[in-house]
Amino acid sequence: MPDDAHGARDAAEEESAFSHPPVDPDATAAYGDHPDQVVDFYAPRGGEESAPLVVVLHGGAWRAPYDRRHITPFADFLARRGFAVANVEYRRGGTIPAQGGTGHVAGRWPETFDDVAAALDAMPALVRQALPAADARRTVVTGHSAGGHLALWAAARHLLPDDAPWRLDRPAPLRGVVALAPIADFAVAEKLDVCSGAALQLLGGEEKFEERQPYADPALLLPTGIATTLVQGTTDAVVPQAVAEAYAEAAAKAGEVVGLTLLEAVGHFPLIDPAADACAVVAEEITQLAW
Repeated sequence: MPDDAHGARDAAEEESAFSHPPVDPDATAAYGDHPDQVVDFYAPRGGEESAPLVVVLHGGAWRAPYDRRHITPFADFLARRGFAVANVEYRRGGTIPAQGGTGHVAGRWPETFDDVAAALDAMPALVRQALPAADARRTVVTGHSAGGHLALWAAARHLLPDDAPWRLDRPAPLRGVVALAPIADFAVAEKLDVCSGAALQLLGGEEKFEERQPYADPALLLPTGIATTLVQGTTDAVVPQAVAEAYAEAAAKAGEVVGLTLLEAVGHFPLIDPAADACAVVAEEITQLAW
């Protein structure tokens, strides 16, 4: 397909994903004192007394303009499929001077990681209070793009270096991870300039990248021992297929089988678009791990 046709399809997919109005949560709870340290909860729409919990980590290149609101239609979609859903907010990058105006840096070190770890650690207590229908013993973490990275990282905290403040002594009690077009391998992401060098920015720039990579790069934190599936569109121009494939290859070298579901002629945004067939595939992948 010519580049202009690719671009038109990408634009149409993005427009569709962002065309849905935000869906207000059933409850919101804080896991810290910062305004971004909150979780929105969506009860299963069928009135289930006990439902698997899906923790959602939104994408947006870890940058400030993209908060949890853009993924609320996806959270509601999962709730309508019978899941209890926790949509996590976390601290993202601030602004930086950029040529021609103001730009946004990707993430904060270490706050972005502080928040994801704290939110997951607090989740069982939060759901007991805010979402009684949620069964935290059946938790699946999913995330899109930069959130896919955070989902994979959250499942690998027991493999972090000994001096990492987020390290767990044992694997997190998760049923699994479904990472959607994740920024899953930082070395490959940087070679491809994914999201304009977002992974490099997240780790503090070139002078800090290699030092911090063992604390943050999911491709270096394997095998997790937690069931993991990646869902990836083959025509994704935002986070190309090669990034997911690199993570799956790294897992295989570490002796772990990671599922890789490739969706033909699908780009970056249909994975979280309730109007797209790809979103139903995502829900099925979550179902396979949750029940």
